[in-house]
Amino acid sequence: MSIARWPRAWVTGAGRGIGAALAEALARDGVIVYASARNREELDALAERCSTLAGSIVPMPLDITQKSDIEAALNGFDKEGWPELVVLNAGTYQPFSAQAFDEESFQRQIDVNVNGTMRCLAPVLQRFTSQDHGHIAVMASVAGYRGLPTASAYGASKAALINMCESLRLDLRGTGVKLQLINPGFVRTPLTDKNTHDMPALLEPEDAADRIVRGLSGDGFEITFPKRFTYWLKLFRILPYRWYFALVGRATKSGRSS
Repeated sequence: MSIARWPRAWVTGAGRGIGAALAEALARDGVIVYASARNREELDALAERCSTLAGSIVPMPLDITQKSDIEAALNGFDKEGWPELVVLNAGTYQPFSAQAFDEESFQRQIDVNVNGTMRCLAPVLQRFTSQDHGHIAVMASVAGYRGLPTASAYGASKAALINMCESLRLDLRGTGVKLQLINPGFVRTPLTDKNTHDMPALLEPEDAADRIVRGLSGDGFEITFPKRFTYWLKLFRILPYRWYFALVGRATKSGRSS
């Protein structure tokens, strides 16, 4: 990756997990990274950890469910200079089954994963389309490909992001704005630590971050990994429901399908 390509980047959800690892990977390559998360202490620790790297971490604490926080961040960009790369990574995850359906958790996951991403994306799109250049990447998940057990809220939120990015990619044809979609498989993070089922091809956050940086440097729309796992899930997208429910039910030992 060339440092001149993205002198500055904004990464949301950078306090831990993939976001923190990605911010560090970019800083290692000489990028000034505006790192956002709700927890200021995590961001300060990240900045300290990256203090000897070629780039730097600029803590920018915010809550993506609060429009005022986002507006404050954008005002900071107006003063300090807008990032050339924006990675909208912040999200949340809470599994629950149909038998323990949690309306509040469902609404929370939609508000953070979909509405929170949209709140950040809208002003960035306005800025980048007006100047006719900029690079946006949105973190979704292979969980958005098709329904999975205990992921009715999370999967729905990620499916919404996938569909949104596909639509926006078409809208942005012929412009100088680059939009990419990130669909990782299982990555070891505080969110996936909540899972009680097997997580095939589990990656560490640092490995995921390196793969994302390589993908951001390329021209493909979707950045997905590890391919030996995600390509099987892509195949599942075209299966008839009868086959899909049977295969996933057997693999996850879920309940009856209909």
